[in-house]
Amino acid sequence: MTTNFAAADNALIRIDDFHYPQGWSPPAAAARARQCCEQLEAGKVLCLERIPYLFPQADRDFLLLQRQSGSRLHKNVSYRPRQDLMRGAAGDREEQASLHDIMRRYSAEVTRFMGQLLQPYAAHWTLDYASYRPQEEEGRDLPVHKRNDLLHVDAFPTRPMHGRRILRCFTNINPAAPRVWYTADEFSVLAREYAARAGLAGFASGGGARGNGLLRGVKKMFGLKGADPSAYDRFMLRFHDYLKENAAFQRDCRKVRLEFPPGATWICFTDAVPHSVQSGRYALEQTFIIALRGLVTPDKAPIRVLENLAGKPLASAP
Repeated sequence: MTTNFAAADNALIRIDDFHYPQGWSPPAAAARARQCCEQLEAGKVLCLERIPYLFPQADRDFLLLQRQSGSRLHKNVSYRPRQDLMRGAAGDREEQASLHDIMRRYSAEVTRFMGQLLQPYAAHWTLDYASYRPQEEEGRDLPVHKRNDLLHVDAFPTRPMHGRRILRCFTNINPAAPRVWYTADEFSVLAREYAARAGLAGFASGGGARGNGLLRGVKKMFGLKGADPSAYDRFMLRFHDYLKENAAFQRDCRKVRLEFPPGATWICFTDAVPHSVQSGRYALEQTFIIALRGLVTPDKAPIRVLENLAGKPLASAP
């Protein structure tokens, strides 16, 4: 395997002036929050070395004893805060109820924390799924397109983005071992190199309109998944698969190794930061969907990068 590693300092930005529960220190709070948004949109990973929100030790201890259901439908234990639904957990009814309560509290606390850390986003985000990842990632037996150990950018098959951004906050609650990632060149570099080979022109020629309004309404009424993807969404799903399938890219691309120690919390736009998980277990994650109008540098969004390459719109305004 080609060893082509770059320094982690090019990808990782450590935050040491944000503290729980007070947050940023005034009077620089607004400027620091905006600066962090700019860094995220530039493809950086922000990291805080201690858990920066309320997360009792008893809750962490309980999670370390939990396991995932054996169903191959579930890669992780998932929690949907807007519906207050949990999926993918094992255990008896009492254990699942306790896990549900912990995931509910975790989601609320990390949302409060993110609203302080990244204040410009708070009025423009939609709260998406949270997850708990108790399984060891190294050597995990999953189909290629579901493997976490292959570099990829995120896209959701059942939740079209129409250009909105996927922001994720992770915490390593493993008391003894780091969670190890690889990252690679940020999205604009990847897109210039690989978007044409992945078929961008063909997706762009299909148009970026959001489709028939009546059909959208019917799909929404019946809760059908995968409703109304834009050309952008269809391409991003293909790009996710293309990168995972591309053995030469996986082998030869310039990589950055990141180790997140026990207790670390890290944040990035996973639709633009190529990432893979090489090892680690016991991680929590909360996803936020950020509207384009809420970004501080919207021209850096993947949809704008791809539209510049394609020469045409890939989605209507979300």
